[in-house]
Amino acid sequence: MNNILSTSEALKTLTTTEKVGQLFMPAAFINDTEEEIQQLEKLISTYHIGGLCFFHSRASAATNFEGKKKVIKNENSFEVIKNLIIRYQKAATYPLLISIDAEWGLSMRIENTPQYPYAITLGANVKNIDLTYEVGKQIAKDCKSAGIHWNLSPVVDINTNPNNPVIGYRSFGDDKENVVSLATAYVKGTQSEGVLTSIKHFPGHGDTATDSHLGLPVINKTKTELLENELYPFQQLINQGVDSIMVGHLSVPALTTNKNLPSSINKDIITGILRNEMGFDGVVISDALNMHAVSKNYPTLGQLEWLAFDAGNDVLCFAEHIEEGIQMILKNATVAQINKSIERIWTLKEKVFRNTSLDKELTDPSFLNRKIAEQSLTLLHGTTSGIASFRNTNYCTLTLKRFGAKQTNQDILDNLMEMRKEIENEPEILLLLTPPQIKPTNNFGFLQEEIDFMNEMIDLKKVVLYHFGNPYALKFLNTNKTTATVIAYQSFKEFQDVATEHFLGTMEAKGKLPVSLTLQN
Repeated sequence: MNNILSTSEALKTLTTTEKVGQLFMPAAFINDTEEEIQQLEKLISTYHIGGLCFFHSRASAATNFEGKKKVIKNENSFEVIKNLIIRYQKAATYPLLISIDAEWGLSMRIENTPQYPYAITLGANVKNIDLTYEVGKQIAKDCKSAGIHWNLSPVVDINTNPNNPVIGYRSFGDDKENVVSLATAYVKGTQSEGVLTSIKHFPGHGDTATDSHLGLPVINKTKTELLENELYPFQQLINQGVDSIMVGHLSVPALTTNKNLPSSINKDIITGILRNEMGFDGVVISDALNMHAVSKNYPTLGQLEWLAFDAGNDVLCFAEHIEEGIQMILKNATVAQINKSIERIWTLKEKVFRNTSLDKELTDPSFLNRKIAEQSLTLLHGTTSGIASFRNTNYCTLTLKRFGAKQTNQDILDNLMEMRKEIENEPEILLLLTPPQIKPTNNFGFLQEEIDFMNEMIDLKKVVLYHFGNPYALKFLNTNKTTATVIAYQSFKEFQDVATEHFLGTMEAKGKLPVSLTLQN
């Protein structure tokens, strides 16, 4: 599949219908049935599909918005995706551009594959940009080993809303300069291995409390404010040269005359702002077109795909109506419009298919994760000497986390009652806290009783708190009343080990909180 036409040859060789087929990047699922696999093979060969975007299963988070479908587990998922990619490439007349969301590694979509820290954890390492470069590089190696050419990462949204339900931990933080520095390192690390990137979610998804998978977020800021903040990372990375930009499903009234039209299908925003004003002439890819922010509003099959293309998207990600979309684009688009997109897309194809080097083995993340853990550990409140004094007391260690997915609320409350008894006569508590969820929905998964229990403990006893999760979850706790609060960000073994060493006084907390927290008094 490395024998690819040059861009000029492709423009001459492909028919107009074939060119339009190249615009489409439908979803592929590693846990599909044989019947579903054959259906996709037929779709690829019949309509000359340009690429595929891989997801775990049709019940995964990106497709199962209401959470009603059972998520399938596959112990052999990496071998499955490798074999599927080979199979789908064989069905294609022209090489497929294979993409995936692998922001923190293939594990974002594929179980039993390497996982690296979330962006928010890397954000605590702003003084060690090289570590983020290495994360991008290692993830790229894993992508190559699977046959994936395009990592739809990194997120360059500046997360300024603590209640953001979809970005949050996926952002490098709330400081625009840090976001630019870390995103640049991630992009360069990825590109060093010949893998494509896509910065997202244009024009900026950080300041919203609405999940675009479920509804349309509204960003009510002036154009000046957007240029100074949300658009800033995109402009900086455009100036440096990026492979592609993903446009999010957002309502941004200040950037358009049609305030009800989402950015992902809005010509004012994509062609007007992104291309004409910001000077980006690379590939623009839509966010998944199955997302409810847009998909529910266009019942005419193919209309959404046409609107997305006409607005300025070159690649239609997770398009669900291929045949109808092709026909509508053929009916409405100009040849020049189609050719321009094909030129951009094929430039990316040439870039990856001319690179024949392959990694056969998955990376081992443990060494790099350990180094990141050492550099990210953050002392939020208290002092090293305070922890040292606490360490010499007869403290009691209390671990608060979920053990098993089948726990009922009553099970949790019963455990809470046992914890109360356990610490009743203990004046010093070492609290090891892992929030149930990484996202802020339903108080990060905490029951109110758990929050009340922890705050009561902090009020009445000497508490040293080690937090293994999203720092935004600390907003419910009276951390300023603890003897010390330390953020470890991840629950990986490497981060637990570093936290242990810090508590024992053999490790310094070197990280800096990447977001602003409004804490309890």
